Amino acid sequence: MAQTSLEKDKIRILLLEGIHESAVDNLRQHGYTNIELLKGALVGDELVDKVRDAHMVGIRSRTQLTEEVFAAADKLMAVGCFCIGTNQVDLNAALVRGIPVFNAPYSNTRSVAELVIAETIMLMRGVPERNASCHRGGWLKNAKDSYEVRGKKLGIVGYGNIGAQVSVLAESMGMKVYFYDVVTKLPLGNATQVQSLDELLGMCDVVSLHVPDTANTRWMIKEAQIRAMKPKSYLINAARGKVVDIDALSAALKDGHLLGAAIDVFPEEPKSSDDEFISPLREFDNVILTPHVGGSTQEAQENIGAEVAEKLARYSDNGSTLSAVNFPEVALPSHPGKHRLLHIHRNVPGILSQI
Repeated sequence: MAQTSLEKDKIRILLLEGIHESAVDNLRQHGYTNIELLKGALVGDELVDKVRDAHMVGIRSRTQLTEEVFAAADKLMAVGCFCIGTNQVDLNAALVRGIPVFNAPYSNTRSVAELVIAETIMLMRGVPERNASCHRGGWLKNAKDSYEVRGKKLGIVGYGNIGAQVSVLAESMGMKVYFYDVVTKLPLGNATQVQSLDELLGMCDVVSLHVPDTANTRWMIKEAQIRAMKPKSYLINAARGKVVDIDALSAALKDGHLLGAAIDVFPEEPKSSDDEFISPLREFDNVILTPHVGGSTQEAQENIGAEVAEKLARYSDNGSTLSAVNFPEVALPSHPGKHRLLHIHRNVPGILSQI
């Protein structure tokens, strides 16, 4: 077991938002026992007070690690985001303090992809509105707007890990897959890359979004893009909440331009499960609404817990920053019985000699 300059039982680890026990198990296997696991997110002064004495902090999507939080956490040496996204962390504030931020970019890929495929089938069969009708005592026993997915065109916006997995699963059901990405990608199976977003939107029966939240993707699906979609098609967003203009989507659903949608992420989301979810999409029976649970399966959360905890332990043990989102990636070997000085600076000549 690797040794650290500070005894491992004195390294305080704070895990928030009900992170899976697999994270605790992994950290303990590496010799870290001073672990506090809390079920909910923290905000404001309560968060600042908690992180003040923490050496490592683990969060999911609700906890916001801002400049103010980092300024108060002078013992903090690493952050683990037990999810894909890191928008809830001020990455630059962490970087200038020498704090690497780790995430889990692959562990929930299958879970999100399966949800998208399930929603594709449900939307094309008209299940959401029939389900809603039955709950109200109705009986919509007909084939109106009910289709097989076999032979239909699925358009994927963003052909990364999740988009590619959706592509493979969709092809296994006989769908024709097209994708748009700002980078030329080698397709899996028989998927075809198209040259423009509008081209993809205009030709596909179902469009599924799988892009990160960046300046270029924010509100990329606005009224013009929604109106460019094939009439009577469907939109799925299991990516980021600020990719789609919800008001424009609502208008297209109301006038029948789109036959349905499945939305898992929203521009504004409740802070807790006790808060009311507010959205204009609530009025539509033909829209599947889920509370940001694309990656929320037992398998995904267990894998994420183990993956991010392993990265935190390796960084603490030997300084490895492999897959850190705000640091140069360095994979360093272990040297039992020795300590490593990890010198992080802004490339200023002479600093190391002064140390």
